[in-house]
Amino acid sequence: MNAHSQNLETERASQRFLPTILRAGLTAFVLLSVVVSSEAETEIQFNRDVRPILSDKCFHCHGPDKSKRKADLRLDHKETALGKSESGKTAIAPGKPEASEVVARITAANEDDLMPPKKSGRTLSPQEIQTLTQWIKQGAKWETHWSFQTPQRPALPKTKDRHWAKNEIDHFILAKLESEKLKPSREASKETLLRRVTLDLNGLPPTTEELDNFLKDKSPNAYEKVVDRLLASPRYGERMVLEWLDAARYADSNGYQGDRVRTMWPWRDWVIDAMNKNMPFDQFTVEQLAGDLLPNPTTAQKIATGFNRNHMLNGEGGRIPEESRVDYVFDRTETTAAVWLGVTLGCARCHDHKYDSFKQKEYFQVSSFFNNVAEVGGVDNGGMANPVLEMPTKKQTEEIAKLKMEIAALEAQGGTNTLQIADKPRAQKKGKKPAKQSGPVKTVDTVLSEPEKLAKKLEKARNALSNIENSVLKTMVMKEQENPRETFILAVGSYDKRLEKVTAGVPASLNSFSKTIPTNRLEFARWIVDPANPLTPRVIVNRYWQQFFGVGIVKTSEDFGVQGEWPIHKELLDWLASEFVRSGWNVKAMHKLIVMSATYRQSSKSTPELNERDPDNRLLARGARFRLPSALLRDQALAFSGLLNEKLGGPPVKPYQPPGLWEDMSLGKLSYKPDKGQDLYRRSLYVFWRRTIGPTMFFDTSARQVCTVRLPRTNTPLHSLLTLNETAYVEAARVLAERIMLEGEPTKPDERIKRAFRLATSRSPGSAELSILKKSFARLTSQFQNNKEAALQLVSIGDKPRDPKLDVVQLAAYTGVANLILNLDEVLNKE
Repeated sequence: MNAHSQNLETERASQRFLPTILRAGLTAFVLLSVVVSSEAETEIQFNRDVRPILSDKCFHCHGPDKSKRKADLRLDHKETALGKSESGKTAIAPGKPEASEVVARITAANEDDLMPPKKSGRTLSPQEIQTLTQWIKQGAKWETHWSFQTPQRPALPKTKDRHWAKNEIDHFILAKLESEKLKPSREASKETLLRRVTLDLNGLPPTTEELDNFLKDKSPNAYEKVVDRLLASPRYGERMVLEWLDAARYADSNGYQGDRVRTMWPWRDWVIDAMNKNMPFDQFTVEQLAGDLLPNPTTAQKIATGFNRNHMLNGEGGRIPEESRVDYVFDRTETTAAVWLGVTLGCARCHDHKYDSFKQKEYFQVSSFFNNVAEVGGVDNGGMANPVLEMPTKKQTEEIAKLKMEIAALEAQGGTNTLQIADKPRAQKKGKKPAKQSGPVKTVDTVLSEPEKLAKKLEKARNALSNIENSVLKTMVMKEQENPRETFILAVGSYDKRLEKVTAGVPASLNSFSKTIPTNRLEFARWIVDPANPLTPRVIVNRYWQQFFGVGIVKTSEDFGVQGEWPIHKELLDWLASEFVRSGWNVKAMHKLIVMSATYRQSSKSTPELNERDPDNRLLARGARFRLPSALLRDQALAFSGLLNEKLGGPPVKPYQPPGLWEDMSLGKLSYKPDKGQDLYRRSLYVFWRRTIGPTMFFDTSARQVCTVRLPRTNTPLHSLLTLNETAYVEAARVLAERIMLEGEPTKPDERIKRAFRLATSRSPGSAELSILKKSFARLTSQFQNNKEAALQLVSIGDKPRDPKLDVVQLAAYTGVANLILNLDEVLNKE
């Protein structure tokens, strides 16, 4: 086609827009003119530019869901979209927008013909109309949804600046910045960098000793040595487990009205241990999804399967057990799909997915993998539901074996029969009163004159065995029942409305990489971590990126389907995914790669230009800066003060909480009693989590009722009220004040304030900052001097007694300064 013909065709296509433009007004006309002139030279990509428009504005009526489809037209399938509709018209004619019914409808002047219809509440912008038209004009090149294609390892992009990059990540980031005419920021100071990476990898701030050692180390690999130390620390697993607990909907109670206590913390400790040992992620996956099906599974591998027993349990009396059981199957299906595949498979439970190519039948095929657990739907084992795993200690095992041998021996001596005879009263002759006995009553059996003794011994042994067995730790696990259950499509997801019978399988749209279909839970787990699986490596590395930078390369980390966001750095995401698989699913190696990059090490200070060009810092021309998770805020306050109890693992603990909350929620059926002593100061990941009312010292957390892979980040006055006034924070401020008073010279308050500031921020205060803090200290000293009762009240908050050797007024004043420091912006945020 020559230039004249192209111009003529463009003019004809523009004439189709005229009625729409007239309705939209002059502003839209100007906008469209700009779009036409600029996009005429730009190649339109289906996945990046077109599919999001079709998905958002068209798929609801012309997508995968057959029950909602209009005119039998599917715009999510190439064959139907490029073919003729039931009216005989061609929906999309490649290279011919003037012959495409889609173009005619989206530019129609008559509202009866206009698409999307007015009643749908959806409209296309002039730019979206131009994008669709331009794509058709360029040949309507179709693509499989990007995340459903196995990632190909891209070559590193070339950059003008050849000195900034420290590893492969930086090449992709820098290339994007250069294309946007932006430059990266300088590297953060050593103090800021150490605090940042220590919080990210260990969840706690660095000590002053660690800070001093890092500042003194002038070797070129000083930072790498710090990273290696943090990766090797047992604190690493305690930090990294937090997001996994949210994804796994981990809690210490069942939820629902009764909300009975359960024991699932052995699974939580298994995850921490696996992360600290750097278990390869594919093994980490298989053991959690199907560890019980491995050959000769170990106790640890069985505990790992608690991942899919973390769901809520409904033990209400009027509940139909089978209905509950089916709900648990649904939960496992949807959680597994979200955590590993990043898809909203639950939207296909009641009907075909409205946006992604998942059929309702395929949903139930996937659910079949989780439909064979040996469970009945009730709460039948001490607040938990079978199957459960018993985990006796070595001592308990020995005692149980000993008692069983003793019982067997007693029973062999006729203990069982003797017990029955000894307990049976003598028969009396009719009409006669029993004779009075001057001595002890003799048993019928005159041969063990020992039957009663034998019976009592047996009863005692049995009671002892029962007591020990009841005290044995139990936790819920996965276990297949012997007779496989049949799986059916359930109408609108209702447990008692069976339709077609199905066999185990996976969505066809996700299985293009494999010629085989998994048939059991173990095969399904291995299918999920097949190196060619297009979703799993992308989804997981994206969540790692989200953890370190605050937002994923794909912002919608919970949805990699067609309604999800297009990745801001697709080539980088694919490179990271391929590198993750190439490394043998090495999690610590991936984390090290991220924190060693120049991208991660940048200063987080912004500029007016960056705020305007990239307010959300998606391009990463500066370091990430966002508020720390509330669990880390509490932990760092405990660490600054020296209160932190660093015990690893074990049962959950109950720290401070306002009185009466559990009682009000449960109408008096539940009560909360805080722990005493060191358990008050355990890390936040060990705090008891009740589903009906979560820990009150946290905010912006998941409810731990369903799977959550992306937490909200809000900013309200309530957050400040908590960090300023909650008992744990005030006590931490007071103990920090005691620490600086005892460690600093009494005659130098400046040095004490400087020490508190450096403990909290990892840097020394500037002269202006120090001046403000000194004035605050002087003001508080004066106030408390005039109100010693208020001073005593402040320093008496918390379970830990105050040091009686310290002056109450001075301690209260330093407590106020410490509280101020703990609430500084740079302390609450990751700089």
